[in-house]
Amino acid sequence: MNQHIVRINSIRHITHDVLKIVTEKPRHYNFTPGQATEISINKEGWKNEKRPFTFTCLPQHDYLEFSIKTYPLHKGVTNQLLQLNKNDELILHDVFGAITYLSEGIFIAGGAGVTPFICIFRYLQSKNEIGDNKLIFANKTQGDIILADEFKTLLGKNFINILSDEKVDGYAHGQITEGFIKDYVRDTKKNIYVCGPPPMMESIEKFLSNLHVDKKMIIKEVF
Repeated sequence: MNQHIVRINSIRHITHDVLKIVTEKPRHYNFTPGQATEISINKEGWKNEKRPFTFTCLPQHDYLEFSIKTYPLHKGVTNQLLQLNKNDELILHDVFGAITYLSEGIFIAGGAGVTPFICIFRYLQSKNEIGDNKLIFANKTQGDIILADEFKTLLGKNFINILSDEKVDGYAHGQITEGFIKDYVRDTKKNIYVCGPPPMMESIEKFLSNLHVDKKMIIKEVF
C-alpha cells in the first residue's frame, strides 16, 4: 500500500461543520473526478486511524483539496482535523471510488455525500460540458448545504434542494420521496448518480426500481 505524507497548505470552515483542507500534492499522484483516498493524521496515536475522503480539486491541479464534514461529538478523526493548522501533516493512502462520470444524468446526494459530485461538476465546467445535468441535494437545514453558491452558479435551475428540518421559501421541504424523484427523472435511460448515507441509498434505489430505472444506469457510492 502506497503512503504519502503531505503538509496542509490551508484549512478553514466552508459551513458550520465542513472543513476545506488544501494540501501539497505528491508527484505523479493521480485520481479520477469522483474518487477518494483514505487519510490519516501524521501524529502519534492517529497514524493508523484511516478515513475515506473525496478529492474536491481537479486532477490537473498542483494541490489536493478535500471538503470534510466534521463530527466533534464522535471524538474521532474529524474532530482531530478540527485541531489541525497549516503545516500539520496528513498521510494519504490508496486512491479508490466507484463513482465516475459516464454521461449526462441526475445526481442525488445526501449531506456530505455530495463531495464526489463537487469534483465531477468542477471538471465538467472546466470542459464547458455541464449540459443538462441536475443535482438533487438533500440536507437538514439551509446552513448545511455545502458550496450552495457555487452549485447555483454551475447549475442554475438544475440545482434542486430539499430540506428535512427547516422550511425555507424556494426550497422543497421533507424527505426525498418517490414522487419527488419522479418529477425530475423524466428519462429513465439517463444515468443516475447517487451518494449518501445507507438508509437514504436504500430508499432511493427502491424508488428508482419502482420507476423502472435499470440498475445498470445507477452509479452509486455509500457515504
